[in-house]
Amino acid sequence: MSHVHSLFDLKGRVALVTGGSRGLGEEMAEGLGEAGASLFLLARRAQWLEPTIAGFRSRGIPCEGMVCDVSKAEDAQAAVEGAVAAFGSLDILVNNAGVSWGAPAEEMPLDKWRMVIDINLTGAFLFCQAAARVMLPRKFGRIINIASVAGLNASMPEGPSFAGYAASKGGLMALTRELAAKWAPHNVRVNAIAPGFFPSRLADALIERSRAYIEGSTPMGRVGRAGELKGVALFLASDASNYMTGQTLVVDGGATIV
Repeated sequence: MSHVHSLFDLKGRVALVTGGSRGLGEEMAEGLGEAGASLFLLARRAQWLEPTIAGFRSRGIPCEGMVCDVSKAEDAQAAVEGAVAAFGSLDILVNNAGVSWGAPAEEMPLDKWRMVIDINLTGAFLFCQAAARVMLPRKFGRIINIASVAGLNASMPEGPSFAGYAASKGGLMALTRELAAKWAPHNVRVNAIAPGFFPSRLADALIERSRAYIEGSTPMGRVGRAGELKGVALFLASDASNYMTGQTLVVDGGATIV
């Protein structure tokens, strides 16, 4: 039986994190890097990406990256090939990149709906597909899709509507189950994390607008804090979760249980 320390040890493994330059993506990448993984980070803008890469390197964490549009198949393939070229393999994929657009469903511009679906759902599929081409022949891989409680519950009664975001995150959890079932015989595990409200560029405005409602409807009485997703991502990426696939871990202070 493995010692608990070895269960969470990622030395020698390579992790690709989309949307990994800041916020929750950076936090989860940090957890994987602290556990020993080499990091390949992706972001939409170089001004976000370059300081984060430099910061990880200054701490002794091997880190490379590239600017990427996750909704483009050619960018997904290039990113996976870049990770393999930089570090020799690809063991862990974290599909974290995401956007939203708030508008009543009856008024949602079609181009904004498509943008959200293309990045949040199609983009995750493209990266799963590209990563699987490396992982399946090696018979080893750990894929973590970052979903949301918005894919489990309807949005709060107050505030804007996020139909595209909710649809994309619900679809991502379904995709997680489907890929997990198909790839489990090849030792490629696919799981998801569904965060509740955490401070981030995507959520800050909504949290401030609806903090009283969010905290009042959450058993723990608060939003998530920095660092509270780091260990969850490490668990799913590590051997500690070797007999787990197709699951969604909800990290929301209990909001979805009431």
